[in-house]
Amino acid sequence: MPNQLPAMVEERIVAFAIAHPGLGPRRVAAELARAKWGGIVVSPNGVWLTLRRDGLNTRAKRLALVAGYRAPYEPPREPEPERHVEASRPGELVGVDCFYVGRLQGTRGTVWQLTAIDVASSYAWADLVSCPSGAPGPAQTTKLVCRVARELRAAGWRLERVLTDNGQEFRGERFRRGIAVHGVRISRIHPGRPQTNGAVEAVHKTILDECWRPAFARYLYVRFHGLKRELERYLSDYNNDRAQTGRLTQGRVPADVVYGGRKMELR
Repeated sequence: MPNQLPAMVEERIVAFAIAHPGLGPRRVAAELARAKWGGIVVSPNGVWLTLRRDGLNTRAKRLALVAGYRAPYEPPREPEPERHVEASRPGELVGVDCFYVGRLQGTRGTVWQLTAIDVASSYAWADLVSCPSGAPGPAQTTKLVCRVARELRAAGWRLERVLTDNGQEFRGERFRRGIAVHGVRISRIHPGRPQTNGAVEAVHKTILDECWRPAFARYLYVRFHGLKRELERYLSDYNNDRAQTGRLTQGRVPADVVYGGRKMELR
């Protein structure tokens, strides 16, 4: 670079900035111009560009570097093991959540996707619902969980526990009574910690990227029933013909885990 400062000048700038991490580029330039520091003439902008190239263009970065030099030595520590939600068999834990799809012409209110996923097998269920009130209600979420319980029972498993957030659609008395018929317990994530229900959050993103975005790109006029058909087709492929590479599934197809040798498509 023709206008770049000589290497010696850049080294003096960096050394001075580290020695005085609280000074900004203007003060650094003014101090370096004094005879006691060698009378180096450089503009504040030149100081800032030099510090930026070395990743020291903010006070916070310079102070962090100085703090690192002064920190006492600590021997390397083993990284803490990653925390995961565990499930050893289908039905032991099913994550349930809601995903906002949007507003569609000809549909009253908002459109939401209600999703459930079995943590052990990655088998997913989802319903597309219209909500005139603007958000799903306990009746709609209860219907989804009861459907999951029936289908797992038909496959020889029992739905033992669901993991939900603290939304009103999961806290109503109707939701608790509705799923209690199937002997299902409820666990709730801590407020502000959606990653606790990471399995259902991940399948939301997968359906958004692989189903909804292509569908909205293909259709000139998006209709509610058209989207329901798209979701049904996608879930059929997701559950019956797609190897899941998660930590628990390890390349297995969800329907193979849930239905074993008698894999079938539910109708």
